[in-house]
Amino acid sequence: MRDPIKRILLKFSGEALAGSAGFGYNPEVLLGVCRQVAALSAQGTEIAIVVGGGNLFRGAASVGQGIHRATADQMGMLATMMNGLALRDTLQSLGVDVVIFSGLSVDGVLPAFDAFAARNALTQGKVVLLPGGTGSPYFTTDTAAALRAVELSCDVVLKATKVDGIYTADPKKDASATRYITLTYAEALAKNLAVMDTTAFVLCQEQSMPIRVFDMFSEGALAAIVRGEAVGTLVTQEK
Repeated sequence: MRDPIKRILLKFSGEALAGSAGFGYNPEVLLGVCRQVAALSAQGTEIAIVVGGGNLFRGAASVGQGIHRATADQMGMLATMMNGLALRDTLQSLGVDVVIFSGLSVDGVLPAFDAFAARNALTQGKVVLLPGGTGSPYFTTDTAAALRAVELSCDVVLKATKVDGIYTADPKKDASATRYITLTYAEALAKNLAVMDTTAFVLCQEQSMPIRVFDMFSEGALAAIVRGEAVGTLVTQEK
């Protein structure tokens, strides 16, 4: 067991909030995610969150139908902003002190991202929500998560997925697939493992930002990671 983690960047997809419906919000799932965050925050963990927008809009599906790629990406960023607002209100309903900064600002709704203010908020024990991606098209929310983790001096990027780590093959298609406990960045690249998109992964590698891939909906997994337990798969410079 490692030492407890102090400051995390939690990244999960918008689709996660939809549950089995695949679109919109599943109230029980949204509340469940926020309860996990609230419990960790109450214990003193400093938490920043980047969420995708795929439960509301998939930009890639619109390209080539008269919508420019840059426009589609902007629409996707707007979807993440809607998710950020949903997370903010749900966390506040649980008594969590929350601030929100967006890659794209909307006067009167979402202030622009400010790294200094966000770091101060984390130090004060506030949960920091970071919708709006990077604010620029052609960058995924994975890249936004990597960038914000570095800017906010987080200890690790925690990427929640539908499986409990990184496998040698798709475990849903290959029963013989095995899970990696640890990987180096070099190994993940050499094996062409889909940890994050390339831009995000390279940024983490260059900045020695650890990545832990896990199943957030496995009961107790997030709390166990913060306690220092080896849940999921950890990607670092050296094993």
